[in-house]
Amino acid sequence: MVSNPVHGLPLLPGMSFKDFTSLTVPRLEYSVSIIAYCSLSLPVSSDPPASASQVAGTMIGASHHSQLIFLVFVETVLLPRLVSNSWAEKTAFHRSQTLGYRNGYAVVRHPTVGIGGDRLQFNQLSQAEWDELANKAPVLTYGHPKQAPPADFIPAHVAFDKKVLKFDAYFQEDVPMSAEEHYRIRQVNIYYYLEDDSMSVIEPVVENSGIPQGKLIKRHRLAKNDRGDHYHWKDLNRGINITIYGKTFRIVDCDRFTQVFLESQGIELNPPEKMALDPYTELRKQPLRKYVTPSDFDQLKRFLTFDKQVLRFYAIWDDTDSMYGECRNYIIHYYLMDDTVEIREVHERNDGRDPFPLLMNRRRMPKVLVENAKNFPQCVLEISDQEVLEWYTAKDFIVGKSLTILGRTFFIYDCDPFTRRYYKEKFGIADLPCIDVSKQEPPPVKQGFNFFLA
Repeated sequence: MVSNPVHGLPLLPGMSFKDFTSLTVPRLEYSVSIIAYCSLSLPVSSDPPASASQVAGTMIGASHHSQLIFLVFVETVLLPRLVSNSWAEKTAFHRSQTLGYRNGYAVVRHPTVGIGGDRLQFNQLSQAEWDELANKAPVLTYGHPKQAPPADFIPAHVAFDKKVLKFDAYFQEDVPMSAEEHYRIRQVNIYYYLEDDSMSVIEPVVENSGIPQGKLIKRHRLAKNDRGDHYHWKDLNRGINITIYGKTFRIVDCDRFTQVFLESQGIELNPPEKMALDPYTELRKQPLRKYVTPSDFDQLKRFLTFDKQVLRFYAIWDDTDSMYGECRNYIIHYYLMDDTVEIREVHERNDGRDPFPLLMNRRRMPKVLVENAKNFPQCVLEISDQEVLEWYTAKDFIVGKSLTILGRTFFIYDCDPFTRRYYKEKFGIADLPCIDVSKQEPPPVKQGFNFFLA
């Protein structure tokens, strides 16, 4: 067995190197290069090919006979014709450019050839086929699309800003230590804020109720059960009970906005109910029982109608007929709400009199007394209706007339504008006169010097 001097492959007897290569590898290429610095007779190309050992032997034998020194280089290259070894036939090893410029803008180019100039098979699709493939499977080109928010999306704090649902409700409160009431009905308003699903309970303030009222439950999300659920506007309706912090509220009605909103959301509203009333409050509104037969004259109505309405008259008391008498000015007040009379004296500067304000305190003035009451001690006891036949009224005070009060005769000469309007509306007296009561003293008589000598 002879081995291959180049690759060390075994050779069978009677088999040349060429035969071995044709048997083992069907497509092999070999080349022999011999470089010599002497004149040597070698087999021509027409001779049958010899093995490398024969060539080497012949050259060795020749070197012994001719006594020459020469150098022989033998190179045998055996390469299989495989895909990985196809670079031996390629001349261009650069990659195709995928970027380019068109009209000054960078554009992407799809390479059509690979390394060595081989045409790429996956880029042989036409533009129409590329478009069809992109339309059928855009995920392959652009990836999975992101879910974009709707164009008309509005946040809850903007859409439901200042939008509040209002429900009318009440709850019952026990009153254990009271003989007049056993329970109390308290009316409240329940507000639901759509902005953040919070709720608040407010009780309208009643004046002089003696109960702490106002904000019972401040605004926050209210728990519906022990599992942590909160009340939602879908849980609210008319005619239902809701429990908040141990108190049961009965919802009886809602406002117009709440009704329209719930109906727009597909909720069927229950019919409204009548608000429960507090029995003790209704009892207080009833009039008290009276054991005296009421009269037709309503004193309370008269008090409320004529309160702070006073008739003012200007009068004089002429006492010049008596010794050291004089004429004094007075103001008479007549109070319409209870028919009382008050007389005030008008003081002038440096008149020499004590400045007491009242001549007669405010009281009812008798006009006609009974026969047996003429000797009644009026200065000690008050006069009642039993001693008086007639009292002074507003129609007795007329401008231009005199009237006697407690033994003094007063002459009324004028009144104020309110009194004039009252008499015009009440009694039909349009023009009340204004009388001049001033007296002009006669000028002093001049007497001569002879008067004093006489």
